[in-house]
Amino acid sequence: MTPIAYEKAADIDAAAAGIQTMPGSGPVIGGIRFVAGGTNLLDLMKAQVMRPEKLVDINGLPLDRIETTEDGGLMLGALARNADTAYHPMVRTRFPVLSAAILAGASPQLRNMATNGGNLLQRTRCYYFYDTGVPCNKRTPGSGCSAIGGLSRQHAILGASEHCIATHPSDMCVALAALDARVHVKSAGGTRVIPFDQFHRLPGDRPDLDSTLEPGDLITHIELPPSDEFSAHSSYLKIRERASYAFALVSAAAMLDLSEDGIIRAARIALGSVAHKPWRQPEAEALLVGNRPTPENFAQVGDALLRDAVGQGANDYKIPMARRAVVRALEMAAAGIRSNTGLLAAESEAEKP
Repeated sequence: MTPIAYEKAADIDAAAAGIQTMPGSGPVIGGIRFVAGGTNLLDLMKAQVMRPEKLVDINGLPLDRIETTEDGGLMLGALARNADTAYHPMVRTRFPVLSAAILAGASPQLRNMATNGGNLLQRTRCYYFYDTGVPCNKRTPGSGCSAIGGLSRQHAILGASEHCIATHPSDMCVALAALDARVHVKSAGGTRVIPFDQFHRLPGDRPDLDSTLEPGDLITHIELPPSDEFSAHSSYLKIRERASYAFALVSAAAMLDLSEDGIIRAARIALGSVAHKPWRQPEAEALLVGNRPTPENFAQVGDALLRDAVGQGANDYKIPMARRAVVRALEMAAAGIRSNTGLLAAESEAEKP
C-alpha cells in the first residue's frame, strides 16, 4: 500500500493555505491535493497515475449552495453535487444547457458524488495517460506522447501540439464554456475570478498543466452570468459509442437568441471532446447574427469552427462528425429540443405536439 496522510479542512482559509501544489495537475508523485467527491482523483491514485503525499478533505466547507446573484445570474458552489446542480429548478429553467450537459455525463451514482469544482479538474481519459508503463508528457513531462502514432481514435483534432493530443473529458465544462461562466478561486493571497475560456489550457509544451490555477488556489464557486435570452433555445448534443456511461466522441452545446420573426440575435456554440479544453470561437458564432436558423447557415459555423482541424488518421472521422454535430445541435436549439440524451431529451419529446 502507498502511505498517505489525510486531514479535514477546518475552513476555507486553512484549506487554501495548506495546499502546496496545483489541484488537478502538476507532478504525479508528491504534493497535497484537495479531495471532495473524488470520482476521478481516487481512480488515478488506485492506478498509480497520481500519488499525492496528503489529501485535504474539503467536504465540510460551506461551498455547496446554489444562489442567485445581484445581477440575475447564478452562483454554483464548488461543492454542490453534479446531480443537485442538474436538477436545481433555477438551473433547469434558466440554464437548461447546463442541466442537459450534466445529465448526459457519467452515471446517476457518480453524479450524486461528483462536485462542480471537481468536474472542472477531472483529467483526460487518454489510454496512455492511465498506462504508467508507457511515455506520456501529461503524466511525466518530457517523456513523449505515445498517442501520436498510436491509438488516437478518441483524441484531439483541434488545439493539439507535438507534445500532447489528449482531450478534456467533461460534458459539464462544454456547457459552462457556452454560458461564459466565471470561476471564483481563493488562495492564501486573496481571491480572484477566472473567465471560463481562460481556465483550461491548450497543451503547448506543458500538457501536464491542465488549468491556469496557481499553487494554493481553491475553487469556491462557478458563476453563471444572466442568459435568459437563450433559455428557450439551448441544447446539448452528445455523440457516443454506447447508450450510457460513455465519454463523448464529439459533443456540442448550442444556444440561440431568436427574435419574434425568427432572426438570430446572438449565438453560442461550444464543442467538446475535440481539444484539450472546450472549443469555442466567437468569430464563428458571429456568422449567424442577423441570419435565419437554417442548416446552410449552421453549416457555415461548423466549417469555421473546424477550419484548423487536423486528424491523426484514426480520429479523422471526428472532423466531419464535429461539423454535423454543430449543425444538429443548432437545429435542436432552434427547435427548443434540449438534449439528445437522458431526462431532458425525454421531456423534449413529450412536449412535441
